[in-house]
Amino acid sequence: MSIPDVSSLSLVSESSSENDEHEKANLALLLDSYKEKLSQFPKEKGWMGQEVFMYQGFWYTSDNAFSIERMMAVQEIFQAHSSDIYVITQPKCGTTWIKALVYAIVNRTKYKNINPSDHPLNISNPHKCVPFLETEIIIKVYMCRNPKDVLVSWFHFANQLKDKSRTSMTIGEMLDVYAKGFMPYGPYWDHVIEYYKASSEEPTKVLFLTYEDTKIDTQSKVKRLAEFLGYPFTEEEVAKGVVEEIVTLCSFENLKEVNKNGDFITGVPNNTFFREGKVGGWSNYLTKEMSQILDDITTEKFQGLDISF
Repeated sequence: MSIPDVSSLSLVSESSSENDEHEKANLALLLDSYKEKLSQFPKEKGWMGQEVFMYQGFWYTSDNAFSIERMMAVQEIFQAHSSDIYVITQPKCGTTWIKALVYAIVNRTKYKNINPSDHPLNISNPHKCVPFLETEIIIKVYMCRNPKDVLVSWFHFANQLKDKSRTSMTIGEMLDVYAKGFMPYGPYWDHVIEYYKASSEEPTKVLFLTYEDTKIDTQSKVKRLAEFLGYPFTEEEVAKGVVEEIVTLCSFENLKEVNKNGDFITGVPNNTFFREGKVGGWSNYLTKEMSQILDDITTEKFQGLDISF
């Protein structure tokens, strides 16, 4: 069972090695070939004023590190292995945290004898330890979050990343595109439903978590996650406090400190992934009317499903 490292996935990561230049050139040609197909897809104005394109039921941006072109390329050329582990969330649903937890659990033996300050999660962004990848996959760990907190997190993230040519979005403008689903990998609710149903149908292959439950009782969820991944904690590890060590290593406070400087990729500082990490912060930003809009959508979409936040 493995989590691929950054160097093995040049499709979604920017390696500086000279040996990767030929692969990058081939990737550029492949991505250009997909651009010609964009005119065939439905198009809308999405977050930050960018165009989003509908493909296979979801909306994607174009011409960036996590674009529709790259997703299509992965679907065509990536070969998954039965031992692979993939972490899946909608953006702003605890992606960084769940990546760190999975990485720490799977690699705990590998790094148990090193100086804690040398652990990859103490010197690097979790997204570089577990790169982004869009494809059909084998083992899936899925995390979702209260759509209201997701909206607020998107709002701050978008305004942190805006360039000088764009004005800041208001919370109302973000609500409008979010409620319509015109977000990267949206609509949010449809994405959650697909993985909820997949987990119900194949519980040994898809683990469905919520951000809120994981925050409330992190240690028990980390134990459950380890069991699902095939890396259960031994009684000796539990007695020695290994679970607590992983929880601390992957805590919001520790990861925020580690990532207060540097860039994940050009134009995306590491610190943009770490704002507050709290549950219920939406109440400081959404009016009662805004909250009701999202409640109504959530009630309609999740009717009959055991999903709560």
